[in-house]
Amino acid sequence: MKYALVRVLPDVPPGGVCAGIDWAAADHVVCVVDMAGRVTDRFGAAHDKAGIAAMIARLRRAGAGEVAIERSDGVLVEALLAAGLTVVVITSRQVKNLRARYGAAGAKDDRFDSFVLADTLRTDRARLRPLTADTPATVALRMAVRTRKDLVAHRVAACNQLRAHLAVAFPGAVGLFCELDSRLSLAFLGRFGSQDAADALDEQQLASWLATLPARGFPAPASVLCARLQAAARGTAGPAGAAQAGVTAALTGTLTALSGQIKALETQIAAQLPAHPDGHIFTSLPRAGTVRAARLLAEIGDCRSRFPDSGALASLAGVTPVTRQSGTHTARTYRWADSRPASPWAAAIYADARARGKDHPHAVRILARAWTGVIWRCWQDGTAYDPAKHNALQRSLDRQQASSTSPARPEDR
Repeated sequence: MKYALVRVLPDVPPGGVCAGIDWAAADHVVCVVDMAGRVTDRFGAAHDKAGIAAMIARLRRAGAGEVAIERSDGVLVEALLAAGLTVVVITSRQVKNLRARYGAAGAKDDRFDSFVLADTLRTDRARLRPLTADTPATVALRMAVRTRKDLVAHRVAACNQLRAHLAVAFPGAVGLFCELDSRLSLAFLGRFGSQDAADALDEQQLASWLATLPARGFPAPASVLCARLQAAARGTAGPAGAAQAGVTAALTGTLTALSGQIKALETQIAAQLPAHPDGHIFTSLPRAGTVRAARLLAEIGDCRSRFPDSGALASLAGVTPVTRQSGTHTARTYRWADSRPASPWAAAIYADARARGKDHPHAVRILARAWTGVIWRCWQDGTAYDPAKHNALQRSLDRQQASSTSPARPEDR
């Protein structure tokens, strides 16, 4: 499979002008500047079919062939690309820092930000790269994994809300099963969602109820569950308890619905991932799993020109150190990363970092940076990860084998 070479912007933009669009949910502000930095046009456009079409037509009349914007997806970006315009993404964080170029106040203004975007596209062309759209398969997978991530966050929040409510209304249900949002726990709350219902429950009734559930998991015996309910602090009973039970039912229903939708998305992701042309690359990574592999693929995308080297990919992953220096003080911080020792090579990198005095988060990020290089190479070549071709891993295995077969020294006996 062949991929496009890294695209760069020409020294002079088409038409001799650059445009910037300050994106908003309802309307947008557009600014066009010439090569001297003078504003030649500025206008607003509604975020609807007619407004976007009028924006593109006016950009063409102004001679603009390149547009800078703060986001890389959405209806507007798709329309700009479909119209043949070159789109350059300058993130909101970058725009925030770039405002200081034009004034010390740092005020946020849509008209001003559209100018900052256009003028940065004019002056920083050598450091900017055009946006190349991902394939529809990647876009669809990205939407699924991001939606799942959002729903998981909602589920955590709903579970915390339910736990706080049960601490007053029905404390015995909180620690009855291993997880409050587990299938068993939600089913129990749906059937016995109040202190009064638990008080009327005996061991035989609980055993009969457990027998009606699908045979998944290994819950504690009914006798143990009854003992846990009896040992827990008592919740609210009587009329007040009945009112609290309504709240319990509402929160339980919300949590059950969220869990069901997350499961449905995971099923969809499991079907999309193997059908993707790059799916085999990410599923081959050690301990990747389905969801993690899908998230890696969705966020990296399938446009090879977006990350011309492993360092660019490491910056996206947040495993590149960010240096902040002031006077004689220098500090290096790291953004998020997620990696786990999954091979002797990875374990050796982590152990070596710890031996050098790095704390656990720093050592994990060093390991993640190493894995980023491996992932980038596989992704660029379009090949699955093969441990037999991972030279560093094979050297680590050879060292381990040599160490295990070497004769023990007298002092070690």
